[in-house]
Amino acid sequence: MTDLRYPIGPFRMESEALTEEQRKGFIAQIAQAPAKLRQAVEGLSPEQLDTPYRPGGWTARQVAHHLPDSHLNAYVRFKLALTEEEPMIQTYEEGEWAKLADVRETPVEVSLDLLDALHQRWVVLLRSLSEKEFARGVRHPGWGRVSVDWLLAQYAWHGRHHVAHITSLRERMGWN
Repeated sequence: MTDLRYPIGPFRMESEALTEEQRKGFIAQIAQAPAKLRQAVEGLSPEQLDTPYRPGGWTARQVAHHLPDSHLNAYVRFKLALTEEEPMIQTYEEGEWAKLADVRETPVEVSLDLLDALHQRWVVLLRSLSEKEFARGVRHPGWGRVSVDWLLAQYAWHGRHHVAHITSLRERMGWN
């Protein structure tokens, strides 16, 4: 049986540094994430959006709002890594963020538009980076020191991971 928490499997970083080809692939995944999320939620009714993707999990609506929340944090983490010497980055209580009024009351379309705009800027930044910049890093309270390469791979996975939560829910529920 597939673990509904990880429809594409858990994140794994194969090596410390990525190849140029791997970077291009991950940047392409980040570029495509907003359109993939938009497709995943397209045509869902309010009741469907309020359906958890798994027992005890977030609703499709919460997932759709979580991606821009998380990726805004990611974008800032990249900028900090590129402008400071191994800064300590802050965590946030994503589960608590998912319970706030903006998640319950804001139309999903607003978060889709936010993700579009954010990823346009993020991809411009990512495509400009040098080999040396991909090796820069940040310190995370739980992850320790991670490189920009690691962040790139992790957030490319993160977008696919959460889109798959919604698409797999649609498939299981016959909403396609």
